[in-house]
Amino acid sequence: MNRDERLAFLRRLTDAPGISGFEGEVRTVIREEVKGLAEVSFDGLGSIIAKKRGASDEPRVMIAGHMDEIGFMVSKITKEGFLKFQPIGGWWDNVLLAQRVLVKTAKGDVPGVIGSKPPHILSDEEKSKVVKRKDMFIDIGASDENEATEVLGVRPGDPVVPDSRFQVMASGKLVMAKAWDDRVGVAVFIDVIRALQNEDHPNTVYGVGTVQEEVGLRGAKTASDIVNPQVGLAIDVDLAGDTPGVDDAEAMTKVGKGPGILVLDGSNIPNRRLVELCVETARSLDIPFQYSAMARGGTDAGRIHLHAGGVPCVVIGVPTRYIHSHTGILSLEDYDNAVKLVTAVVRRLDSATVASLTDF
Repeated sequence: MNRDERLAFLRRLTDAPGISGFEGEVRTVIREEVKGLAEVSFDGLGSIIAKKRGASDEPRVMIAGHMDEIGFMVSKITKEGFLKFQPIGGWWDNVLLAQRVLVKTAKGDVPGVIGSKPPHILSDEEKSKVVKRKDMFIDIGASDENEATEVLGVRPGDPVVPDSRFQVMASGKLVMAKAWDDRVGVAVFIDVIRALQNEDHPNTVYGVGTVQEEVGLRGAKTASDIVNPQVGLAIDVDLAGDTPGVDDAEAMTKVGKGPGILVLDGSNIPNRRLVELCVETARSLDIPFQYSAMARGGTDAGRIHLHAGGVPCVVIGVPTRYIHSHTGILSLEDYDNAVKLVTAVVRRLDSATVASLTDF
């Protein structure tokens, strides 16, 4: 895949709308990308499972990247035609105001902007406070409730996604888009399956695009029941700590310095031997990496590692700035190195190695 093809691939994944519970358009992109490369199936919630057979049916290696992104849901249409909304996933109120959004209706996309009372008429006390989401609304340009509902087709329950398109930054090294959390993980498992096409790797790989991670790691649980993995690799964004005001101890990884190997996240303490295998693999192949720890926030590994009698898991993250906002930034080089690292680790996961992970 040349540079232009890779950028087009990442654009398709990130531009696709897919908040938690409404991942259908992302699932369609994944299905098209793995056509002819893997056997496709689904769990009952809509997670997509791309099975790439290797030289052996076992070990079953699950590589998970969640399809869903954070967004909103329409909860009420006011008589004046404005939309009240609920967050889907973790939003910080500070990043919401004046952002463009798309309301996904049965009649098509309706553009809008998140608004609130203008600052010119706020009291001094109000100006000193963060505007709360309950005081915000989405302006879709409707003259009243009837136009919003009957003409534009907006209904309570309609999903709302950030209107933020994929873009290559001026350096050519960084890219920004909505939904890197976690389309980057989806992209990684697809590219790992591509990289393994002409190899008899000593296992069978299941690349899984999970649903509803942002609202409770739900798809990781249901997909694990289908795959029944013997080892799990969760691929996600990592919290980049290279912007002004962030201390190294708060966020350890830096954009452009390699993927993060997490020694902790809020939902999973990884299998130590699997962490060491990732580190040794990276060092032996001169793949840059960073250690990372994220005490708050969970990943799909939080559900995969609890499947059945327990599954050794690790999280590999791509450092990303401004996660859980309308636009994130990451490095194409970090992405490439994440693909290289995960592919190399998969090649080493034969039966003896996987058995050794739980040889207590």
